[in-house]
Amino acid sequence: MAQASYRDESIRYQQERMVFLQWDKKKFTPKPGFLSLNPNYWLTWGLFHPNYYKKDLRPLSASGPQTQRLALAGTLNAIDDSYKLQSDTTRNTALSEVANYSGLVTELDPLWRLYYSRELRPVLNTDHAAVLTGLSPQVKAKLVTEGLFDWYTEELDMLRQRVEAAHSADMDRGARIMAYHRLLMEYRKLAGVWAIRVATAAKTIRMSAQQQQVRTGQVSVSNWTPQTDVQIANEVLKHVQ
Repeated sequence: MAQASYRDESIRYQQERMVFLQWDKKKFTPKPGFLSLNPNYWLTWGLFHPNYYKKDLRPLSASGPQTQRLALAGTLNAIDDSYKLQSDTTRNTALSEVANYSGLVTELDPLWRLYYSRELRPVLNTDHAAVLTGLSPQVKAKLVTEGLFDWYTEELDMLRQRVEAAHSADMDRGARIMAYHRLLMEYRKLAGVWAIRVATAAKTIRMSAQQQQVRTGQVSVSNWTPQTDVQIANEVLKHVQ
């Protein structure tokens, strides 16, 4: 009961337009009045702020400082998102390039794990003693004596070093795969030459043993006549025809 409600429209209009409402020139009170004789108008606007209503000073107006700040913040956020997207793209590209070039991740290469590691295992896990496994003592002695064993093991060691270098060096994945392929072809060629040398050594030993038997008269030829050669020739011609 001791309080009275006071409602000043001028203050309310000022508060509203300074926050969000329209900058309505009709709501600038007090008005000039008849012949601009309203003293409240002159005390409020006329003497000190005659042009106040002509410029929109709302912070949230189209050109207000708060609107500009929000627009700038939105623009900066868009720029940040663009930079983030670009950095993510650069990161993914860098990771793919690392996976493509680095020798640290070649062990995970599917083509290496599924094929080349298995085909090149005899080169990478070279056991010099196992090279002569399964051969007769005479063949082993001949291969060692003639230096074929040392030649083959040295070639395997050099080939192993080249395979390890291709496996661990930083290079393009395509170039690495081609290096694996070339080294695999070289290994197969080397293994073929070694197989020929082993077979030749075994054949040479066998022929030497047979010659020795002939020299010592341990080989007997039974029932031989000149007609036997004729029969053999006729058999050969019969098969040829």
